[in-house]
Amino acid sequence: MNKYTKMFFTLVLVIGSFSGAYAAAGEELFQLEKGFKLLPAIIMIAFIGLYLTVGWMMKVKTTEGYWVAERNIGAVGNGMAIASDWMSAASFMGVAGLLYLKGFFGLGYIIGWTGGYVLLLTLTASQLRRFGKYTIPEFLGDRYNSHGIRMITAVVTVIIAITYSTAQFKGIALISGWIFGMNYVGSVFFAAGIVLVYMLMSGQKGVTKNQQIQYVVLITGFLLPLFIIFAKYGAQIGTPGILPQIEYGAIISNAATATGEGAHWAANYTAPWANGTFYQFFALAFTLMVGTAGLPHILVRFYTVTDEDVARKSVVYGLFFIGILYWSSPAYAALGQFFNPAGGKAVADVIILSAPERAGLGLFFMGYLASGALAAGLSTVAGLMVAGAAAIAHDWYATIFRPDSSEQEKLMAARIFTAVLVCCVIITALKPPALIAQIVAMAFAIAGSAIFPAIVLGVWYGKSNKYGAMAGMLVGLIGAVVSMVGWINNVEFFGATGIMPATSSALILAPLNFITNIVVSNMTAASMTAKDIEEGNKVLKVMHNIID
Repeated sequence: MNKYTKMFFTLVLVIGSFSGAYAAAGEELFQLEKGFKLLPAIIMIAFIGLYLTVGWMMKVKTTEGYWVAERNIGAVGNGMAIASDWMSAASFMGVAGLLYLKGFFGLGYIIGWTGGYVLLLTLTASQLRRFGKYTIPEFLGDRYNSHGIRMITAVVTVIIAITYSTAQFKGIALISGWIFGMNYVGSVFFAAGIVLVYMLMSGQKGVTKNQQIQYVVLITGFLLPLFIIFAKYGAQIGTPGILPQIEYGAIISNAATATGEGAHWAANYTAPWANGTFYQFFALAFTLMVGTAGLPHILVRFYTVTDEDVARKSVVYGLFFIGILYWSSPAYAALGQFFNPAGGKAVADVIILSAPERAGLGLFFMGYLASGALAAGLSTVAGLMVAGAAAIAHDWYATIFRPDSSEQEKLMAARIFTAVLVCCVIITALKPPALIAQIVAMAFAIAGSAIFPAIVLGVWYGKSNKYGAMAGMLVGLIGAVVSMVGWINNVEFFGATGIMPATSSALILAPLNFITNIVVSNMTAASMTAKDIEEGNKVLKVMHNIID
């Protein structure tokens, strides 16, 4: 056992020991029936063992394998990986919870998240694949011939990775706590230990293979209990119990004709602006849309495929795979009302578990559903950690500070920074500032405000230069971070009902970024050197397949 292997296992043991130490103390967040459940635990451990085995079989020895899976993933495989990368704990658990709480307003999350893939398909997927290489900071750094932009993009990538992963860790911890009876703090450390082992062995190559498996687990884990519940309770609900995705409306209709709390819930569920204004709905959907098209861990998936044609096709497959889950989430929200009408915000993040539990589904299916939720969280965290670690290890360490480092040194740096990122996420996940989907929306706001405009103008606006891109990105980044701080500190302007909510800030900040970039680029055009212009044109020709 070499020294690096010893360091790795020591770190895992330290995190594992924290998990056990905190298993009996910490904040109580669960609203499910807690306690160790043998059958679900066996199912979950079996799947974790499968993921670790795949990671071990796919373990990498090169940075190309660690960052971009050796660029040999096919369209369907990458589509499944995109869907798995995308359908995090926020999609698996959070969307149903938001629909349960907010009804029609929660639809803004689904519209925004799926609409973002249309932007990816039409604006950037092919061009980014033609550019090749490894990361989004690398693309923007080369396009604008600027280490400064590369470093800013790397910082943004790390912030997004930590923010987004905080929500995933919360989801994973909730699931782990329900299965193993741990409290929230202990579950966070347990989840971190799993992710760390999983990531350090496999890198992007093993992550991609596991994401394909995890897609199958999460989508079947999501759908099977849903169909079984409707088949079991169809008569009580007043439907045939065959296709929940179009039958759940009966639950809402029954609630609407009832009296008391049920009628109030049904009225709010179906009324378009009962839980928010049109402005809030539009701002949310817009932010999620541009945020999706600016997320580094999604964009980097285009570097893992063989060519630009496969990149385009994989977006279409990914959108189809994602749509299957989103089509089914409203049915879980309705079941939440049917089985737990008074649950409210306390059960929203775990509604897909609490409803089947109260339906008496049985521990096997509950364990399988929980394993699907775990797969959703793990797959997204893995993608985020790869993107975040690449921003530090590849774009800072190996490109700017130690360009002469060996392949082994780069690989070791990648693994060390992956571990550091996981530790950072543990700290933020111990006290999550909002619901899972709301935390994720904040990460999208950062991506949509800071990165998306720079990428679009970098691909389609030849006059955009490094001064304009840097000014625009700083406007977007600072504005998004300020709005997050304002949300956490209950500043009304950045709150859920304010003018610029942290979950929807890109509606204002993304256009501001575009305008700043264009204005500053034109004002500073005379300051550009011949080398800056030449390097930028080289990247543009590669992206648009222009041959001299």
